[in-house]
Amino acid sequence: MARHGRTVDWGFPRWRGYEGAREAAQVRLCDRAGCEEKGDRPAPKSPNNPDRWYFCERHAAEYNAGWNYFEGLDKEEAELREQAERGETSGYRQSAYDAWAGPGDGSRSQDEMRALEALGLESDADFEAVRKAWRSRAKEVHPDVRPGDKDAAAEFLKLQTAYEVLRAAEERREWKGPEAG
Repeated sequence: MARHGRTVDWGFPRWRGYEGAREAAQVRLCDRAGCEEKGDRPAPKSPNNPDRWYFCERHAAEYNAGWNYFEGLDKEEAELREQAERGETSGYRQSAYDAWAGPGDGSRSQDEMRALEALGLESDADFEAVRKAWRSRAKEVHPDVRPGDKDAAAEFLKLQTAYEVLRAAEERREWKGPEAG
């Protein structure tokens, strides 16, 4: 039978310990000089090296902004490494297929992400935003508007290719159905 009534755990001061039986936890600090935050984000010290730095979230983002993971590898080695790591993360790819994921969290391919970047859009942009961005930017650099301008023609070709990549991806998603992500 449960006892109803007051316990010694009410009010102030508490009559029991504040988890006094637990020892202090070891916390690794950020490896960035002068930072006192928790360093729980590993980052490689150099290409092809298993040693890691441990940064806080802010310094990890700063460190990774200029990081080229495939630096020092030739094209074949880079492709082999990418295939090996894609194999290790195949569960995430499966989750995107099963509609567990949404735009911007692994459901878009690298080509789609590059195309969004070319159009100046965020990774979670929907196709209507893609269409609007493409139309507005393509109007500025269209060869009919700027005849003879090679830079504008190259920019128009880049925008057109980005739009085609995203349009094809959208058609694939529609073909699979709304539950496919």
